[in-house]
Amino acid sequence: MTDDMPDPHKFAALLSTLHQKSVSPTGKFGFHITTYAGNLPQFVGWEDSWETFFAKTMRQALDLEIERKGPSEELDVLSRALFEKVIPRLLRPLESDGRTVKPSLVHGDLWYANAGIDVGNGQPLVFDACCFFAHNECTFSYESPAISHAKYPEFEDEFGQWRPACNRFGGEYVGAYNTFAQISQPEEDFEGRLDLYRL
Repeated sequence: MTDDMPDPHKFAALLSTLHQKSVSPTGKFGFHITTYAGNLPQFVGWEDSWETFFAKTMRQALDLEIERKGPSEELDVLSRALFEKVIPRLLRPLESDGRTVKPSLVHGDLWYANAGIDVGNGQPLVFDACCFFAHNECTFSYESPAISHAKYPEFEDEFGQWRPACNRFGGEYVGAYNTFAQISQPEEDFEGRLDLYRL
């Protein structure tokens, strides 16, 4: 394997295929074993609702933070607003008015240091995953959502883990991904969902 950046279109084609063709064995969000982002266990309990799954994931992350750093009055106030207002406002519409979210298999920790090129066949590859079935736009701040930076220039590099300067997945990867996948409806909530997923 080389640590060269994979071709954006080859990479986006494979990533979108993973998201679109994967099938949750239960039809739910989650995974059959606990996965880890580094040394942090991820919430993977099976849930029918994306909103419920995400809220439980966030609750576990906050509980781990409190366990390690102690309680915080400010965090208590902010987390109440997060769980009572923000999460329902941004995620419930994905599963309302006849809309559904497909549980897609996601890498879970996709950034340039977990990607490379197979020297044997020149194909993009990824490794060091903490997989689970999730909303493809989310992938918990690591993978690219489905948006075209050409169509939505205000979202250029606003893609969770693909946004920081230390990450080499830029707008060309996002644009390539958007040729294979579309933004979930309601589209007008997309930027807010990205902000939520980056938490």
